Amino acid sequence: MRKAMMLAVCTAALTISACSKSTDGEKISNTQVVDTEYPEQVFWGDTHLHTDNSIDAFGFGNRLDAEAALRFARGEEVTATKGAKAKLSRPLDFLVVADHSDAMGATKAIMEAPRIALLTNKFLLRWHDMMNESDEGSLQVTAELIDGAAKGTLPESLTDPKETRERTADLWTKHGETVDQYNEPGKFTAFMGFEYTSMPDGDNLHRVVMFRDSPEKMGDTLPFGALISQDPEKLWAYMDAYEKKTGGKVLAIPHNSNVSNGRMFAMNKFDGSPIDAAYVKTRALREPIVEVTQIKGDSEAHPFLSPNDEFADFGVAGWDKCNLSCTRDMPPESYAGSYVREALKRGLELTLAVGANPFKFGMIGSTDSHTSLATADENNFFGKHSGNEANNRDRALAPQNLGTREGRFGWHYLASGYAAVWATSNTREAIFDAMMRREVYATTGPRMQVRFFGGFDYTADDMADLVKAGYRKGVPMGGDLSGGDGKAPKFLISALMDPESASLDRIQVIKGWVDASGKSQEKIYNVSWSNADTRKLGKDGRLTPVPNTVDLTKGTWDNATGAPELVTFWQDPDFDAAQNAFYYVRVLEIPTPTWPVYDALKFRLKLPDEVIKIQQERAYSSPIWYTPTA
Repeated sequence: MRKAMMLAVCTAALTISACSKSTDGEKISNTQVVDTEYPEQVFWGDTHLHTDNSIDAFGFGNRLDAEAALRFARGEEVTATKGAKAKLSRPLDFLVVADHSDAMGATKAIMEAPRIALLTNKFLLRWHDMMNESDEGSLQVTAELIDGAAKGTLPESLTDPKETRERTADLWTKHGETVDQYNEPGKFTAFMGFEYTSMPDGDNLHRVVMFRDSPEKMGDTLPFGALISQDPEKLWAYMDAYEKKTGGKVLAIPHNSNVSNGRMFAMNKFDGSPIDAAYVKTRALREPIVEVTQIKGDSEAHPFLSPNDEFADFGVAGWDKCNLSCTRDMPPESYAGSYVREALKRGLELTLAVGANPFKFGMIGSTDSHTSLATADENNFFGKHSGNEANNRDRALAPQNLGTREGRFGWHYLASGYAAVWATSNTREAIFDAMMRREVYATTGPRMQVRFFGGFDYTADDMADLVKAGYRKGVPMGGDLSGGDGKAPKFLISALMDPESASLDRIQVIKGWVDASGKSQEKIYNVSWSNADTRKLGKDGRLTPVPNTVDLTKGTWDNATGAPELVTFWQDPDFDAAQNAFYYVRVLEIPTPTWPVYDALKFRLKLPDEVIKIQQERAYSSPIWYTPTA
């Protein structure tokens, strides 16, 4: 751990003093960060990364700390736990190290403890021996820990509140020093955060908790754990108390709803009681965004829920059969509470039922990597955990058991994703505030630039200066529309390809609304696409597929097939001014290889037929909501 840095005093105006590190480790103020008039730049980051302080990450073999994670995210080369050199082709702009709050640092402490000190604790002694004997033993310990957390059978020595608090306080203080050291306003933003790991019966109700504030302002605040309570309302109460005590700000980000067994977006509270107005208000305030895509699958949509969506099967394989720990099967009837598009539709229904929407959230992606390495590129994927890093030739086909029951294989993991934030500057304040207003979008890894504006007064001429017109005459992604005197909303949409990735296939608008019977509906519109002279819409609204140019023997594709940029002016042709509705954008790349293909080429492997080898990576914008005038 490097020397803790002195905190700079910054003025809370448009201008913020930035700090950088000198050669002797001291912080110096050397730049001025000025917020732009409106969000002119998109900033890329990962809000969900684990280091060796996470109980499972260390157990999976990770030996890289938060400092290594921050150095890597800033663009430096680091040596991964298993010895491979790791470096991003482009640095990220921000990072949240979100280690698990429960039993923080416990597996590291168990492994490193003198054996004699554990002789009286058979559980910890056994785990100590297994972790020190082999990597396989360490993985088994971690599987047992996850299974124990799901079943509530962890040993008391890991759940004792006093011991947990003491261990966490020490680690949290040191972590705050590291985060502040690497936070450099205007260049790179490092946030304080943790993961709240509620997992009743193995159903995923996890949240990443992210602070706007410096460690100094946070004072003696410690992370809130699911061992205190698995009820998310208790987490929100903790967040309320934090803001009242410190004057700071904090938000929570639900993730992996796809393995929640229908509980993440349920139509009732954690205790089974009906959702009421107070619950709706609190949840909407505390959870303004959700993590829709990550390594453990994609949570946007499911073919069972959206049978007319030809792209709804992305990131579903391996994740829709059982819950997070695979302790319980997930029947199709549970899917409605597990996927984001359906949650957005449920939110409209609840708006009519209780007068407010608990699921009014924007969308981001993040990795949930447990390697300390925020990688989301198919050809530079370092896996979910350190046993699955890039130098493991067997990782695509090996069983991946998060609990003690077999259920998934390595190729089920996605090399996904990142959070894209339209903000006025690269600072804690600006990025956090953009998340609160939901001016964010998710990608599965590629850094395509996506703009989405809605309003009633746009014209086709506004496409000439889309951004300025977008803000001046309407609202950006994450915004609200009402009024319009019965006119259908109009949208300005643009997508620019990632120059290091694939060209673009199409832009789609996904609409959800509530019909006259009170039932939510959805429709997908193809609104802009490449090679428009040869590709046509059918009567069913479907578009001629873009050609698949992937060469699996080389891991290549032809970018001439798609478009470098797609821009469109679109108006809802089916608008009903009396219906609550939402609209969000999905941008698809042309087909490209998946990470197992690169592994197969690197290690000269033959992949079984069931392994997904070709996919269309994508971006999801935050929605724009329309509410009828009362």
